[in-house]
Amino acid sequence: MATQLQQKPQCSEAEWQARLDLAACYRIFDLLGWSESIYNHISLAVPGEEGAFLINPFGLLYEEVTASNLVKIDVDGNNIGGSPYMVNKAGFTQHAYFHRHLGERANAICHVHTTATMAVCSHRDGLLPTNFYACNFQNQIGYHDFEGVTVRPEEGERLLRNLGDKTVLMLRNHGPVVMDRTIQGMFVKMWALQRACEIQVATLAQGEAQIVTQDVVDVHQRDLAVMTGQGGAGVFDFEAWKRKADRKDDSWRS
Repeated sequence: MATQLQQKPQCSEAEWQARLDLAACYRIFDLLGWSESIYNHISLAVPGEEGAFLINPFGLLYEEVTASNLVKIDVDGNNIGGSPYMVNKAGFTQHAYFHRHLGERANAICHVHTTATMAVCSHRDGLLPTNFYACNFQNQIGYHDFEGVTVRPEEGERLLRNLGDKTVLMLRNHGPVVMDRTIQGMFVKMWALQRACEIQVATLAQGEAQIVTQDVVDVHQRDLAVMTGQGGAGVFDFEAWKRKADRKDDSWRS
C-alpha cells in the first residue's frame, strides 16, 4: 500500500497541534522499537470536539505517520475528517470505548505488543514489585483476561470494569493499554511500564527475585508523586524525544 500524499487538513489550531503531537508520538514509539508492523494504535482526543479522536491510518508503518494523514473518526467509527485511509477495527473498537466512557482520563491512549510487556501480561502474577519502575505501578494496574482479538463492542463493558479507576490495563496474554489526560503523560507512563517489564523479564530469567515490600512501595509512590511535578508529567521527556525524532526524520510534521 503506497503512502498517499496528504494536504494539511482544514482544522482548528488546537486540532493541528494535537495532530503534530500524535504524529510525533508514533515516530517516537517507532524509534523505541515499540511498533508492531502496521498494527497497534495510539489515539488522541480532538480538543474541543466531544467524541472525536485521531488514530493511525491502517496500512501504514509508524514511520510513515504524519500530522496530515492521521484519521479523524468519531466514537461510532465514522470517518469525519475526509481521510482516504481506513482504520483497523481492532483499534477502533477498543479505543473508542475508552474515549466514549472515560472522558479526559483517557484523552491519550496507546496499545502495544512489545515483547517485554506481552511477556509480563502472560505471566501468572503479572507485574511484580521487583524493580524501581515496577514499584511505580503497584496497585495502579487493572487486569483483563484474554477473550481473543478485540473487535466485539460487548467486550468493552468488561474492559471498563477490569480497568476500574486505573489508567493501565494489562490485557492478559495480549498486551497493555496505557492512558492519560495528556499525550505526554501517557508516553512517560508507557516508557516506565516498558522498562519495568524489561527488567522483570531479565530478573526472573536469573531465578528467584527479590520482592519489594508494600511499605517500601508506599513510600516510593509517595515520593515519586512529589518528583513527577519537576518533569511536567512527561513534558520534558516527550519534548526530548521529539527532538530526537526530528534529527532522524522531521516528515511527521507535514
